[in-house]
Amino acid sequence: MKVTQSGQTHTKVVREIFGHLPDGTAIEAVRLRGDNGFEVCLITYGAALQSIFVPDRAGRLADVVLGRDDLAGYLAVRRFLGATVGRYANRIAGGMFELDRERFQLPTNDGVNALHGGLSGFDRKPWSITAIGENPAPFVTLSYVSVDGEEGYPGTLKTDLTYRISGGTELSLEFAAMTDKPTIVNLTNHSFFNLAGVENDGGVLDHHLTIAADTYLPISAAGIPLGAPDKVDATPFDFRRSCPVGARLRDANEQVQIRQGYDHNFCLRGGATAEPRCAARVEDPKSGRVLELWTNQPGAQFYSGNFLDGTVTGKYGRVHRQYDALCLEPQVYPDTPNRPDFPSARIDPGRTYRHVSLYRFSAN
Repeated sequence: MKVTQSGQTHTKVVREIFGHLPDGTAIEAVRLRGDNGFEVCLITYGAALQSIFVPDRAGRLADVVLGRDDLAGYLAVRRFLGATVGRYANRIAGGMFELDRERFQLPTNDGVNALHGGLSGFDRKPWSITAIGENPAPFVTLSYVSVDGEEGYPGTLKTDLTYRISGGTELSLEFAAMTDKPTIVNLTNHSFFNLAGVENDGGVLDHHLTIAADTYLPISAAGIPLGAPDKVDATPFDFRRSCPVGARLRDANEQVQIRQGYDHNFCLRGGATAEPRCAARVEDPKSGRVLELWTNQPGAQFYSGNFLDGTVTGKYGRVHRQYDALCLEPQVYPDTPNRPDFPSARIDPGRTYRHVSLYRFSAN
């Protein structure tokens, strides 16, 4: 708790009820507060980021992530807004993989493929608050236990996720997971960002993006990697220097056209790292807001909001339309369990899966 110059106290962590599931389970909201009005609200349903308020170059605050006003909205339509996705983020071809010569068939929920954990992944589960506090910084730890066989995955997996205000306007996410059987795991956050503020009418095509990747994964129309990584050189996927998101969306490039924009994994330089390094940078020229993504993961899925189709109304009465927001999802590569040449998603008993990502906000 912080004491202001007027002598009033400013609580850095606020915990309240967000709603109730049909079975009566309480879903909580936790607000974590940093400097200059920076505030993050997360909910225990899907361990999702519901809002992030960030100051612009003039100090004006705006909410920069898509979300819903109430729990009923999250329950009604599955859109992964700010959600924690797992047990395996992204796609697995045919919903099938082998592990130690045993074949596992997962439910398919994206055509013939499995996507973001299946029919009822981590984004559709109530998580438990297992730790919360203000020292040494505002934080909350959420936990979820996925039992052996849930959505077809082997092993009981216990996951802890800590959200922390790790700087004045910086949010850190740290995942730790352990299993009692060999299994696969790939966890990420699926926030949709619009640095101009999601209450505004504009989209993200004029946001400037940089990604620290020399290669990306070409995909089929269904979103499955076709083969080895390709170089970004002389393609619309070259974001090694800052470029507006929409600058090359209409290029005569099959990879852009088949997904109506970007929905591809970028292979980050250096692969998986012990500590987070800068993977991507987004800037909104109008407001001056900047987001840097730092992560220890080997890949980042860049999604330009291609399939936001106007069927969902989010916070502030805003209808979510194509290119209204973008996602940067740090993770291992899609379909890794079927691709031994990709970074492994395997975890064994006695080992801990560790994923750390930082969202650093600033303003120019």
